Amino acid sequence: MKVSPEIGSFRELPSNKKVYFASDFHLGAPNEEESLAREHKIIKWLQHISNDAAAIFLVGDVFDFWFEYKSTVPKGFIRFQGKLAELRDRGIPIILFTGNHDMWLFDYFPSHLDIPVIKKPIEFKIGDTAFLVGHGDGLGPGDHLFKITKGVFSNRLMQWFFQWIHPNIGVWVAKYWSKKSRDFSDQRNQPFDEKKERLLSYCKSIESSEHHDLYIFGHRHLPLELSVSDNSTYFNLGEWMNHCTYLEFDGKETTLKTFEG
Repeated sequence: MKVSPEIGSFRELPSNKKVYFASDFHLGAPNEEESLAREHKIIKWLQHISNDAAAIFLVGDVFDFWFEYKSTVPKGFIRFQGKLAELRDRGIPIILFTGNHDMWLFDYFPSHLDIPVIKKPIEFKIGDTAFLVGHGDGLGPGDHLFKITKGVFSNRLMQWFFQWIHPNIGVWVAKYWSKKSRDFSDQRNQPFDEKKERLLSYCKSIESSEHHDLYIFGHRHLPLELSVSDNSTYFNLGEWMNHCTYLEFDGKETTLKTFEG
C-alpha cells in the first residue's frame, strides 16, 4: 500500500480538529446547470468544514470526466478549484484520489494546487486509529468486465494515443462513455444486499491478514456503515448527486453525515 508523505505526517489529531472524507461529486454531470448548482453546494460544504479541518480527503470521481492534455485541462469547475486553492493557501492538507471517472488526473493538481493525487488505496494512522482509504473501483470479487475496461483505460500507451485526439472530439467521446458508465453503475448499485457487497468482501479479506479500524471507500453511491469485524468498520461515502453525504473523524468518533447546505 502507498502512503503519501503528507498523510503520513499525522501523528495525533490537533485539538478541536477533524478529518473529513467525501467522494463522488461527479462534477460535470448530468448537465452544466445541475453540475453548477452542485458545485456551489460543495463549495458551501468546504467552507462549512474549513475552520476545524485538519485534512480533507476527496476520494475519487470528483469529476464525471477529466483528462489532462499536456497544456489543457477540461473547462469549468473553476469555482471549485478556486476554493481548493484557498484552503491550501490556509495550510489545510487536501488529498485527491482518482476514481473510475477521473482516473486521468495527472500532475495538474499537484503542480498548480499543491494537492497530491493518489491512484490506489492507501493505509495510514491518525493516533491509534488505522485507516485504509481508496475510491473502491475494481476491488472485491467479480465485476470482471469493469476490471478489464479499467486496465485498458489505465494503460499508458492508450492514454498516449488519446492525448492526440483533438479535445473537442476526445472530451465528447469521453463524456458519452462516462454517462453510459454512470447509468450502468446506477443500475448495478441497486438494490442493496450486504451479502453481495464487493467492497465489504474486500475489506473482510484485507482484515483477515491485516487489521484496520476504518475502511473508507466511495464508488458505491450508497452511504453505508457496515461491520467488518468486531473492531473494524467499513464506511461508504455515498455521492453528491442525491445524498450529499460525507464522513467526519474527530480522533475518537467517526460519523457519516449529510450536508443540507
